[in-house]
Amino acid sequence: MKAIVATDRAAEAAGITLAERPEPTPAINDVVVEVRASGFVPAEWEWPSTWVDRSGHDRAPAIIGHEFAGVVSSLGYGTTGLSLGQRVFGITDWHRDGTLAEYAAVEARNLAPLPGNVGFTVGASLPISGLTAWQGLFRHGRLQAGQSVLAHGAAGAVGSVVTQLAREFGAYVIGTGRAADRQAALDFGANEFLDLGGVDLVFDVIGGDVQRRSASIVRPGGTLVSVVGPVESRPVDGLAIDFVVESVPSQLAEIADRVRDGRLRTHIGTVETLDDAVPALNPTGRRKGKTVIRVRP
Repeated sequence: MKAIVATDRAAEAAGITLAERPEPTPAINDVVVEVRASGFVPAEWEWPSTWVDRSGHDRAPAIIGHEFAGVVSSLGYGTTGLSLGQRVFGITDWHRDGTLAEYAAVEARNLAPLPGNVGFTVGASLPISGLTAWQGLFRHGRLQAGQSVLAHGAAGAVGSVVTQLAREFGAYVIGTGRAADRQAALDFGANEFLDLGGVDLVFDVIGGDVQRRSASIVRPGGTLVSVVGPVESRPVDGLAIDFVVESVPSQLAEIADRVRDGRLRTHIGTVETLDDAVPALNPTGRRKGKTVIRVRP
């Protein structure tokens, strides 16, 4: 089968190539999915799991990509809850071969049904961005109606979902980002596009100086939630939490329901075919929104 593989850790994105790889077989409680579309997160080059397995052994060349949508093509021994031909979407295990391939082996517990009226391209753009936003706001940020949320990168793949979900649940959302992204952030539902200070929850997808400045504007009892590594500067009278997104099918279903009925829009930027994916995964300039690779028409 065709797949995009990472071959050289030092080269990062420059070390990826389109190659032929053996088709996977399902282990116990696995399914193999015929991949129709796969999302991609550029930070994957920085993840240790891209390059080593759980025992610390080198696993290059490794198939990259971890969020996807497709159709179940085979079931492993003991697998329940899914059926052959079923439309699904979700996240693969970080330490296993990924989804930028014609087929991917995935634990069944990491998948959710993809509604028939949600396309595969949209489905592939949702799992990491959607679950990151959901878990950061509700599990870790403990968002409540009437609170204020500062959403960094409010027009980005994650930030746009943060903005929409926070507004749906009754928060006042202040978006930040590049000046060119102002209108997009407002279109996704931000009440304002500036930094007023004194907010209950900061959702940080940027880190560095932005994260350090953000800590000073969290109200007493508020929370700074980060998805870009350990928080260096903590709110004086609040919480600081960093987390790695988990695959939770019930949350995926909540997200898909919102896409299906129009409450939630995903921000898809670049869409390419698998044959043309390598340049798209190693762009020369900044790209907006989620990159999605269509593996099959």
